[in-house]
Amino acid sequence: MRLIIFLSFFFSIYGGLHIYAFLKIRQSLTLGTGTAAILAAVMACMIIAPVLIRISERHGFEFLARALAYIGYTWMGLIFFFVCIAFVLDIYRLLVHIGGRIVPVDLCGLAVEARPSVVISILLAVILTAYGAFEALDIRMEHLTIRTDKIPKEIGRLKIAQISDVHLGLMVGERRLEKILNLATAADPDILVSTGDLVDGQMDNLSGLLKRFQQVSPKYGKFAVTGNHEFYAGLARSLEFTEKAGFTVLRGKGLSVAGLLTIAGVDDVTENRHGIEKKVSEKELLSRFPRERFTLLLKHRPEVAKDAPGLFDLQLSGHTHKGQIFPFNFITKLYYPNIAGLLELEKNSRLYVSRGSGTWGPPVRFLSPPEVTLIELVHEVGRQ
Repeated sequence: MRLIIFLSFFFSIYGGLHIYAFLKIRQSLTLGTGTAAILAAVMACMIIAPVLIRISERHGFEFLARALAYIGYTWMGLIFFFVCIAFVLDIYRLLVHIGGRIVPVDLCGLAVEARPSVVISILLAVILTAYGAFEALDIRMEHLTIRTDKIPKEIGRLKIAQISDVHLGLMVGERRLEKILNLATAADPDILVSTGDLVDGQMDNLSGLLKRFQQVSPKYGKFAVTGNHEFYAGLARSLEFTEKAGFTVLRGKGLSVAGLLTIAGVDDVTENRHGIEKKVSEKELLSRFPRERFTLLLKHRPEVAKDAPGLFDLQLSGHTHKGQIFPFNFITKLYYPNIAGLLELEKNSRLYVSRGSGTWGPPVRFLSPPEVTLIELVHEVGRQ
């Protein structure tokens, strides 16, 4: 039932964007019947492309699924840019028209006719999509330093590399993973963590990626939690892949790492929608661990449980992609007040939200470059 509701909502919105784009282009460029029919057919194919991709992959047509994914999801980014730009220009044209009726000044010089506005929208959409594809490959290393007296003095500094929202699948494969892991390992981290969505809903034939993960062996290990896409892809398969990749998956549990710190992790809330009974509350889980030792909480979504601050020192999350494509970040902020970066919480707790290391849907990012994060826990007397 939830899937039907989601698909209905998705195709209503996505179809609506295409109807708006089709009407704008047809009316402004005065397309003939034949040309308009071809454009409508192309748009109809692009609307159902996500379904065709999944069907193709499920039946073993991987090449077709991959080709459709690149075309369909790139188009998704393109149509989004076009509609945003065209809508802004429509508002501008409307304001000029209204202004011309209100003020006793000739504003014709400021007006933009319908045809040029559509041409501008198309050109800018193509340019922004091309730039967004480049930005999606421009994975950056972000640095975060936490000074605390909970790290033993004799250790001095502990380095943790965080990857998040990699979305391995048809669109994100070996080449992108190589860049992500090269960045992560270049810092020589003591610990590697994955804060969910390591795999995508489309995760067939990922076995070739295991070897690269298995080559990464931080001193104190690799740890992961589930994201929503682990459940979409099939929890059993996702866990099998993650564990074979060398990660210890923390599902409502925590453990001491070499006596230096505690790492705890919880499943994504999607578990509740899949009928999986929640094992333990975050307060109950975190209360088990000594507060004099640094406690790192891995949680996919950047939501802080009401009674959790003071029970952990740093929560690492992802999920938001910082909107991935501007101006989606404004919509994302409606759900998650902190969509990227560090947030100081009460009782000496902190939340850090990664922009994510890969992409979901369109292989495009705009004003939200992907990241690998290096967190350095540095011993300092008197700092919690």
